[in-house]
Formats: sequence, C-alpha cells, structure tokens
Amino acid sequence: MPAGSLTWSCWETIEHVADDLLFYAGQLVPRKPLRDRAMHFGWAPKREGGPHNIAWADRAGGVPGLLEVTEICGGFLGSVVRTVSPDVVAYHRFGRTGGEGFAAMGVVEVLAHSFDVAQGLGVAWEPPGGLTARVLARLFPHVESSGDAAATLLWATGRGELPGRDRLGADEWEWVNQSNPG
Repeated sequence: MPAGSLTWSCWETIEHVADDLLFYAGQLVPRKPLRDRAMHFGWAPKREGGPHNIAWADRAGGVPGLLEVTEICGGFLGSVVRTVSPDVVAYHRFGRTGGEGFAAMGVVEVLAHSFDVAQGLGVAWEPPGGLTARVLARLFPHVESSGDAAATLLWATGRGELPGRDRLGADEWEWVNQSNPG
C-alpha cells in the first residue's frame, strides 16, 4: 500500500530509509572524504517510479527482515558518526556536512518516513517533540517554528499544513547543511 502521499509503497519507503542511513554512513567513511560527489555505488529503482537505492531488503525476511536491515543500516551510521573525526566533511546535495549533519539527516529520514508509513497503514503517529526540535534547529534554521515541533517538521518536509503557510510540495523543500560548511 502507498506510504501516505508518496508514490512508494510502505515497504519501499522503509527500504529507502535504510538505504539513506547506509548512504550517509558511506559518505563519511573513505580516508579521503567525498566532498564533491556521492559515492560510486550503483543506484537503481526496482520498478518504474520506485526509490533509487543501493541496498535492498530480502522480501523473504518479511517485515521483521526489513526492520532488521533498517536497524543495521542505522547502526552503521551511528557507529561511523561516533568514530569519524569532527573535521571530516563530505558531500550531500543540500550541502557538505560532517557526522553531526549526516546523523541529523538520518533522523529526519526516519521521522518523516515513519509518518508516511503510519499514514499508509492508517495508524496515528507523529514525530517526538524533543528530537524533532533538535533536527529542526540543525537542518531547518530557515523555517520559522509554529510552536509545535512535529507539525513544523511535517510542514518543512512537505507532509503537513500550518495555519497561514502554503503547503510545500514534495519537491519544494530542502534542509540546509550550512552549520558545517566544507
């Protein structure tokens, strides 16, 4: 079933999260950080309109296997962020950043896409306030808070509405890695 307003299925959306976590870790690992390009993994969708991933979960593992893959990829990112030098800065299309920035991007991926999947499954869920406020401050300094961190993050990522603000389209938003210029 579709994940919220996305054209991806809930499965594809969680696979995309795992893939992003792995990608973010991978950008920081090389001895010479990738400052001007993404790593040379081959990205491809499994179907027309699906996410371009470098990693996929084996469907034979079912949902538990999909969640295991996502947890492992999150563990890779967490391990890399804890061990990489604070001086390491690597490429992302929204700006170069270091471990802190890639960790924050991973959190946004998990929060935003968890919301998408919850919508697709018909489950009420919203991002937790404290964590959400931290990633808003780190990656969305250009977004004025509404006083509700979860609602602001969902609006800032094109997933929600805020009074007095036009809703952002799926391709109209981006985060900013400016606090870690390279």
